[in-house]
Amino acid sequence: MNTGQRPRLGVFSRMTPRTMEPLARKLFKGVLFVEVAGAVGAYWLFHRMNVSQEFRHTVNRRFPSILEVYYKSNEWAGIYGIREQDQETWSNKQ
Repeated sequence: MNTGQRPRLGVFSRMTPRTMEPLARKLFKGVLFVEVAGAVGAYWLFHRMNVSQEFRHTVNRRFPSILEVYYKSNEWAGIYGIREQDQETWSNKQ
């Protein structure tokens, strides 16, 4: 009876079920991108504060808690005196 023709499948058999893998992959890439961007941004901010006392002064006026983290991280690394130098310079300017 079957003369070489393929059996006719229903409309639903053509659609394969989609897995969550593409969505999970996109989410992973997005999270990875955000983390890398955050690490690069944190390094840029630390480097900028490390080389410019004026930038530290600006950060002190706008976001003093960020400058406190900068001072603490340097002190934990064994680098002391930056806070005192900044305070002395800024008090002499006023």
